[in-house]
Amino acid sequence: MASGGTFRNLLLVLPLYLALASLVGGEASRRFWIENDTFRKDGVPFQIVGGDVHYFRIVPEYWKDRLLRAKALGLNTIQTYVPWNLHEPEPQSWKFKGFTDIESYLRLAQELEMLVMLRVGPYICGEWDLGGFPPWLLTIEPALKLRSSDSSYLSLVERWWGVLLLKVAPLLYNNGGPVIMVQIENEFGSFGDDKNYLHHLVQLARRYLGNDIILYTTDGGALGNLKNGSIPQDDVFAAVDFETGSNPWPIFKLQKKYNLPGKSVPLSSEFYTGWLTHWGERIATTDATSTAKALKTILCHNGSAVLYMAHGGTNFGFYNGANTGQDESDYKADLTSYDYDAPIKEHGDVHNAKYKALRRVIHECTGTPLHPLPANIKKASYGIMKLQKVVSLFDIIDNINDPLKVSVSEHPLYMEQIGQMFGFLLYMSEYQGKLPSSILSIPKVHDRAQVFVSCSAGVRTLRYCGVIERWSNKTLEIPNLRCSSKTSLYILVENMGRVNYGPYIFDRKGILSPIQIDGITLRHWKMYPLALNSLDILPKLQLITQIPYAGASKMSIHGDSEKILQDSSCCSNESTSAEPAFYEGHFRIDNETEIKDTFISFRGWNKGVAFVNNFNIGRFWPACGPQCTLYVPAPILRPGDNIVVIFELHAPNHELTIDFTTDPDFTCGPEQ
Repeated sequence: MASGGTFRNLLLVLPLYLALASLVGGEASRRFWIENDTFRKDGVPFQIVGGDVHYFRIVPEYWKDRLLRAKALGLNTIQTYVPWNLHEPEPQSWKFKGFTDIESYLRLAQELEMLVMLRVGPYICGEWDLGGFPPWLLTIEPALKLRSSDSSYLSLVERWWGVLLLKVAPLLYNNGGPVIMVQIENEFGSFGDDKNYLHHLVQLARRYLGNDIILYTTDGGALGNLKNGSIPQDDVFAAVDFETGSNPWPIFKLQKKYNLPGKSVPLSSEFYTGWLTHWGERIATTDATSTAKALKTILCHNGSAVLYMAHGGTNFGFYNGANTGQDESDYKADLTSYDYDAPIKEHGDVHNAKYKALRRVIHECTGTPLHPLPANIKKASYGIMKLQKVVSLFDIIDNINDPLKVSVSEHPLYMEQIGQMFGFLLYMSEYQGKLPSSILSIPKVHDRAQVFVSCSAGVRTLRYCGVIERWSNKTLEIPNLRCSSKTSLYILVENMGRVNYGPYIFDRKGILSPIQIDGITLRHWKMYPLALNSLDILPKLQLITQIPYAGASKMSIHGDSEKILQDSSCCSNESTSAEPAFYEGHFRIDNETEIKDTFISFRGWNKGVAFVNNFNIGRFWPACGPQCTLYVPAPILRPGDNIVVIFELHAPNHELTIDFTTDPDFTCGPEQ
């Protein structure tokens, strides 16, 4: 970080830099603006035919491939969010390498002659954990009022944008870069009406980006949303989104009322090519023909549109989001896959009806030449792998935690409170079991708790009792083990993804209420964090360095876990009594030419997290569905020995096998 004086000097020279940048190198005519309700690029009318392709959902080695597939679709513009939580995972710990190297991604788009619409937040939604907010924001007391003019919250936004927007400024179109528009917040009109908050964000953006860049908002195409979320008085362009089957032109007419005269280009900044899917639901799909027809209604009448998504990608690691219904207990977590039924599939395939139909419409409406259809990426079936159980979680719980990381408290603490942002947290206490059975009550658990008891002599007498879930919130009957002393109670809580949309985004994880046995509040808790962090943000804790277990191989987990959700009607695991355990398998790839994309099928397994070569490829849950396989991009693999580690929460496949296949499979679950 620069010193305070250096930082102030940067702010003083930045406007001069922005003013001069477009005058050097023959760039004086390089400009993108709105005039007469039309986008103009270098003086020529311009129609945006864009698509969302999120850099953080794609391994960086595939960024170019996915952008080329988007370009071959006929797109001239890429839109992407910027997730604050990836770039500042800890306060003032800035990440801009690997998955987070946004500058390289933007420059790559420019090399491929594509423009960029950049959605800098600070809130992004995006089916992404906590809507892109860093979860450490949830630890600040008094509690922040997210997405508001709360001064404490805004000071942190100012610090974040002070880092991000300095990197963005040289990449603006008027400065020679690809970025033509920058979005302020995201669908704020669906959340609140705090105009002071929006005004503050605009002033902050202008401070770093200048007055020439087009700032824009995106809101649902309804009166209330546009009224609350648009800020035309700040010369901010209001774009709209709406259901794909809607007639767009009455909505574009409404959009015009919330833009300055001559500044209302008809733009659907989220034209939905598909939809998201939660665990326990059937996979969401949309018809290719009707989607193409709806796009034609916009593009062939000189409207602009951005496909959401052009390519969805994957929610690697812990970063999937979640939604709620009428209250915060009506919780639904997103799949690991973010395929979204987009024209470019999660694994990059484009030989499908939707890609071809949209490509034809874009060509017909815009005259964009039809580029050759890209070949699909080759995939490999590496066959069936046998795994071995390495160790049960409870056999090593005292060995996998730094003693300084174990928390002791009179009452249960939530995850973020002890500095753990993702993964699992094991709560342990004791009670006197006197009745034939007892009733356990946890009024507020986020998100899913597995309950075990044992006599205090040790975990060898461990007994599985069942699951308490956020979305069903039932009590649980606990058997009396007739221990000679006290009974030990273990509660393993899984963070399955923070809410990313709606009024309940302030979504702390772990146990958020007192815990009672037979109406008596339990006290004196120990809490053991199991972070299992992932993506390119390496964990500080090596979970398992060497297992003190006969016949076990060395195993280190440098990955993390994602989260899952389920419906109480189909996704409970009450009948499954195996305890959480780690499993390991190896397979060999002889040379570089044999390294290809693949999928791992988890049919027969229950619920857990998978790591390939220390990279967390995501959460599996075939017992709930609909996703049966996890995508493994080729860049994760390597010549020689490849290691798969599985953290299974319940019962494994009885044969202890997984299958490497060439096809994604979305047909798991009790309803399939």
